[in-house]
Amino acid sequence: MSQLASYAGLDTLEASIGVRFDDRDVLLRSLAHRSWCAENGEPESNERLEFLGDSVLGLVVTHYVFEHFPQLPEGQLSEVRAGVVNARVLAELALELDLGAHLLLGKGEDAAGGRAKQSILADAFEAVVAAVYLDQGFAVARDLVLRCLSERIADAATGPGGSDYKTRLQEATASRSYGRPRYVVRDEGPDHAKQFFAVVYVNDHVYGEGEGRSKKQAEQSAAWAAWTRLQDEADGQGGDHAGAT
Repeated sequence: MSQLASYAGLDTLEASIGVRFDDRDVLLRSLAHRSWCAENGEPESNERLEFLGDSVLGLVVTHYVFEHFPQLPEGQLSEVRAGVVNARVLAELALELDLGAHLLLGKGEDAAGGRAKQSILADAFEAVVAAVYLDQGFAVARDLVLRCLSERIADAATGPGGSDYKTRLQEATASRSYGRPRYVVRDEGPDHAKQFFAVVYVNDHVYGEGEGRSKKQAEQSAAWAAWTRLQDEADGQGGDHAGAT
């Protein structure tokens, strides 16, 4: 994309993405809509990068939910993934990164509001993920995806596509007259890579522990451990009453 070599604004975009590119041409290509290419005689738009980025996104999210939500069966894992890897969410992420301002659009598409179109923004986000993957490798691309999506994944895993174990645990303890569960959460690490650790108390005894990339994730993981223990007890595997650890 030699004609784009002088394109301005890449410093701002790289800062927003959190990645410094070695080969800026691949970043520029990720921003090039087919309408711009048609007007400027460029042979390759961002569509091939979009195709690659879709696969990188899918792999990152699939591995993350598999690793961080061991309590979810396959069907719910698929629902969680679908809840975050879709055009609406990816367009929201593109807006958060201000990709619209940096897109290369044909005059007609630009005049028609292309910088705010969901499909164009979602495709651009996938293309940018692919550009990061090609230029900086899988680990950096994974970090970008999870930086953008980890909170949304946690929400999806505790919403209609997942299992809200904090609610389940509260219902279980109420039915046994144990009172409300109490959570204690601590975090470790720098702001950009914090890890959270939660302990949940039932009847003043530790009943579950968990960890995650957010406070919500850690609490849900701990709640799942405690809920599972209560279910075992109900089945006669662990005693009849909440006891000491």
